[in-house]
Amino acid sequence: MSSQSFRFDQHFFQSRMRAAFAPRKPRNALLRFLLGAVGLGLLVLLVAFGAMVGACMLAVGLVYKLVWGRGKPIAGGHAQHDPRVVEGEYRVVEKSALQR
Repeated sequence: MSSQSFRFDQHFFQSRMRAAFAPRKPRNALLRFLLGAVGLGLLVLLVAFGAMVGACMLAVGLVYKLVWGRGKPIAGGHAQHDPRVVEGEYRVVEKSALQR
């Protein structure tokens, strides 16, 4: 068994753990560039896919509203409704308040 197996030095343990999970860049410049281009391409692909999914969700929602939302009253719910009547709440304003 190695003498390093039971080493309880805190700094040594932390540096080994940090090195085990640290991402390493390749030393070759061409390989480094290619991996960066692949990462950038993947990012663009994911953003485009997310935008496409969002646009499809909006389109489906609009079609759903147009197809299933027709014929339903927005407010009120009266079956026998006169189209000449405008419902609302009114307040009478006295003449003295209008002449200021």
